Amino acid sequence: MNFKLEIWRQFESGEDGTFESFEVTDIDPEASFLEMLDQLNERLSHEKKRTVAFDSDCREGICGSCSLVIDGNPHGPRQVTSCQTYMRDFIDGATIKVEPFRSNTLPVIRDLVTDRSALDRVIQAGGYISTTTGPQPEPNSMLVAPEVQEEAMDAAICIGCGACVAACPNGAAMLFTGAKVTHFSLLPQGQPERESRAINMVDQMDEEGFGGCTNFGECARVCPQDISLDVIGTLNREYRKASLSKKPKHTPTVFAQ
Repeated sequence: MNFKLEIWRQFESGEDGTFESFEVTDIDPEASFLEMLDQLNERLSHEKKRTVAFDSDCREGICGSCSLVIDGNPHGPRQVTSCQTYMRDFIDGATIKVEPFRSNTLPVIRDLVTDRSALDRVIQAGGYISTTTGPQPEPNSMLVAPEVQEEAMDAAICIGCGACVAACPNGAAMLFTGAKVTHFSLLPQGQPERESRAINMVDQMDEEGFGGCTNFGECARVCPQDISLDVIGTLNREYRKASLSKKPKHTPTVFAQ
């Protein structure tokens, strides 16, 4: 398969960038999108030209670091991560536009690499689950209903890739934050810090400059883990209940009516 690539090139953060055209030929249809970029970079390296910077780690849809916008869709045309997007998903001879995630809170570092540390800081604001030393209670004494366990695990599978932020017209992180809050709010281990976790994570989300949720639903549409919009409703409820007993740092502006 042969393709023409329009790839965003930006030498470093703060500089202006532009699209640069590349031709790639004889691409295996079973190659992943990142493997295709590897082939391009190998050729550019042999030609003594600057390679295209992009991020990746596990390449198994687990780490979420492959934050590419492909033809206007975060991660690509299918609801999977960029590393799980294959060249057979495209038409032979097509022109493919590749850019980094676009959001003020996810600044470009270089080419297709973005700084997603704002998402890490939201998680850090949630704090740790408190534990004590010494004898621990028998796990089987803390019963969790199967349907509650399933709901908690459905939220826990969020990989924090940031596709929801990149897809949202407002640059909101409500799906991401809602998944993290929902996970712990449903399990016994998350109860001691339940209120402070919701307040602190929402406050940090505001401080990072993420936009407000207005129920577009684009976040759920592109989420590679298929996180439900229900977690946003859970986040709203958890924050409001916590606010009754603990005053937040400031009034949030992220909740849809």
